[in-house]
Amino acid sequence: MTQKTLIIIVIATIVVIGGVFLFTLVPETTPEPTSKPTPEPVTKPEAIEGVTTANNQFALDFYTKAKDEEGNKEENIFFSPYSLSIALAMTYEGAKGKTAEEMEDVFYFPKDNDFRRKAFLSLHSWLTREDTEHELNIANALWAQKDFTFLQEYFDVITTYYRGLIENLDFTGDPEGSRITINQWVEEQTKEKIKDLIPSGVINALTRLILTNAIYFKGEWVQEFNQEETKEENFYITSEETVKVNMMRRLDEEAEFPYYETEDLQILEMPYSGEETSMLVLLPKEDNLEKAEKQLTGENLVIWQENLKKQRVKVYFPKFKLETKYFLKPILGQMGMPTAFTEAADFSGMTGKKDLMIAEVIHQAFVEVDEKGTEAAAATAVEMELTAMPAEPVIPVFRADRPFIFLIQEKETGSILFMGRVVNPAL
Repeated sequence: MTQKTLIIIVIATIVVIGGVFLFTLVPETTPEPTSKPTPEPVTKPEAIEGVTTANNQFALDFYTKAKDEEGNKEENIFFSPYSLSIALAMTYEGAKGKTAEEMEDVFYFPKDNDFRRKAFLSLHSWLTREDTEHELNIANALWAQKDFTFLQEYFDVITTYYRGLIENLDFTGDPEGSRITINQWVEEQTKEKIKDLIPSGVINALTRLILTNAIYFKGEWVQEFNQEETKEENFYITSEETVKVNMMRRLDEEAEFPYYETEDLQILEMPYSGEETSMLVLLPKEDNLEKAEKQLTGENLVIWQENLKKQRVKVYFPKFKLETKYFLKPILGQMGMPTAFTEAADFSGMTGKKDLMIAEVIHQAFVEVDEKGTEAAAATAVEMELTAMPAEPVIPVFRADRPFIFLIQEKETGSILFMGRVVNPAL
């Protein structure tokens, strides 16, 4: 009897915004959000192509930058480009001038306000629709310093187009209580998979605004793995270094998967129930992950997926667990948006003044894959202070016993929700 295989993905993104100068942050009132009619979302996937393309391109850019960071060159990577994009899109809505231009360049945000906002709203509505066999919950919230003045129109954009909850907290008078409140909200939205997202000390006297995004995903494999078939095998980190892993298997005649291969890569898609979402695995044919990473472009992803054909494949896939945490201020600055982290930042779209800046961006993630299920969680904090397949009848063998790249996508839109690589599944 096969075991149900689940995937649970949880992402939480935090944007913490502080002041440039303490003495500028002494307003008397904070506007309360007003209830506005939500525009009718356009749920057709083609209507949201602009923001999906932007998110996917940012995903590839960020992956490239992250893998080249000194501390990551031989490490596992896992993150949610969608979570980062949503959190920074809400932040971008308050950016002006050079600050906004740099954020546009890094995240590929469409410049037209009406188009961008409606597209994000439509994408949210599409991803969270109820007529699917997987569970995907996406929640946004904005936490404002209770005695600090923000522009009402900024709050309206967040509530209307990002479905964001607006709450007032006292960061200045009760930073620890505020931290606990937000962390509890994140825990609730992620079914307690993300705990203590904001560490002690992140909220300080300059904190004026925190934007949060939480994502929860759960699905079952279409092709389930049998726990009794899992065997311990070698995983080749390099040709000379190996670790022991529990390798799951689907070798039977019913093991059919969308599959394609090039001269250098094997590409396997493992759909989840309903087939609205799937995991795409890119496995180098030789022990050369770097060569595969150089081929990882938006154009190639489209070509590879267009050439996937369902067929029998003998699949060996490791159980693995990854935990990652990134402090992204240096990376995002190097990617092209340094101004947002300096006193030259212009987030006057939030307050009407140039008195806010981003102090730090933190992204934390977790993923675990086994026969019974896969659990994944991530959190981001932004603190503002090709060749054809071989001919039949050969049955391809997809043995993921060496470093590989994987991403989890919503298939109808092509949106990359999560992305990473496994260099050492035993870590």
